[in-house]
Amino acid sequence: MSDCYVLKDAQIAPISGSDSYSIEGVIAVDGSTIGYVGSAGKLPEKYRNCTVRELNGRLVTPGFVDCHTHLVYAGSRAREFEMRQSGASYEETMEAGGGIFSTVEATRAASDKELLSGSLQRLDRMIAEGTTTVEIKSGYGLDRDTELRMLRVARALGNERPVRIRTTFLGAHAYPKGTSADDYLTDICLPTLTEAASEGLVDAVDVFCETVGFTPAQTARVFDCATELGLPVKIHAEQLSDQGGAALAAKYRALSADHLEYISDDGIAAMVAADMVAVFLPGAFYALKETRKPPVQKLRDAGVPIAIATDSNPGSSPMTSLLLTMNMGATLFGLTPQECLEGVTVNAASALGLSDCGKLEAGMRADLAIWDFSDPAELSYRMGDAPLYKRVFDGAIC
Repeated sequence: MSDCYVLKDAQIAPISGSDSYSIEGVIAVDGSTIGYVGSAGKLPEKYRNCTVRELNGRLVTPGFVDCHTHLVYAGSRAREFEMRQSGASYEETMEAGGGIFSTVEATRAASDKELLSGSLQRLDRMIAEGTTTVEIKSGYGLDRDTELRMLRVARALGNERPVRIRTTFLGAHAYPKGTSADDYLTDICLPTLTEAASEGLVDAVDVFCETVGFTPAQTARVFDCATELGLPVKIHAEQLSDQGGAALAAKYRALSADHLEYISDDGIAAMVAADMVAVFLPGAFYALKETRKPPVQKLRDAGVPIAIATDSNPGSSPMTSLLLTMNMGATLFGLTPQECLEGVTVNAASALGLSDCGKLEAGMRADLAIWDFSDPAELSYRMGDAPLYKRVFDGAIC
């Protein structure tokens, strides 16, 4: 077979349905999919004449999935960081004209070329750490034209680099000054969502349900529109207070609820019933100097899958490193290295509604990361410094 190769002498992790965290074996890549994963002695006959690539014990993981980012934007909020260092809260920075609104102004003023160029720089840093799938939200336009431009730029990124892009409409991120939240939803957000969906620019819909964002009732308006358009929903929930956002999202069979520092027991139960993924964003927790952690053990005990993501954005999580996110997930939230790895692979894929990646199994997409060491714990142990040997995207080594 000319379009296949075998990765030999690999340390493979994580292994679904196994008591072992990792195994030694081989991976057969058949075109753009994984053909076989397991021991060399059981390699199917049809792969025995394929090109062999010796890995000498290197670790192979699924390509990383960053399931929550705000990657497309313009401008910097370093001055806002200075304000926080002087004691200002997240709410106070927003009230002073900072926060989301300063990024909205810069993003509206940027050209498509400028947005693409800045986003590519951030995306390249993600790719260099083994990321093969990235979710990107809109939400820094708060008007029709800029929200649509952000989504188009996000789609264009997938044509510029070997990476899979999933777009999320987050028009309900904030609402412009001088208008009410309800008027903004009626006049701008919901019509723009409908137009974006008609252009094929949207894979999911998100809402910032919070005291400084949108109420549960307003969130439901957005989710109702998404449902009518046939789009799955996600939610920024329980980051600063318990608004019951996760439970509300569960009624719409949401893919995930993200942040969750203040989630209640009822919210957890609702997530279980709806088969939702909990997405932790330790970068924002760290940057905002929060002290209330998500109820990790309660979510574990309930069986809620846990994903972690960079939340890459200019204000509360200005980072692009999933490796650093893994270390933060372990050190700040007490996740195990295995939980961190599953949090940026299989569970992150589930948070995007993807069932064809994030696992090392036959039939999955051949999106892989090959690392210059053998112990998977190194990925969380090192503070954003785990050397990538090769990245495989859609079967191609790059």
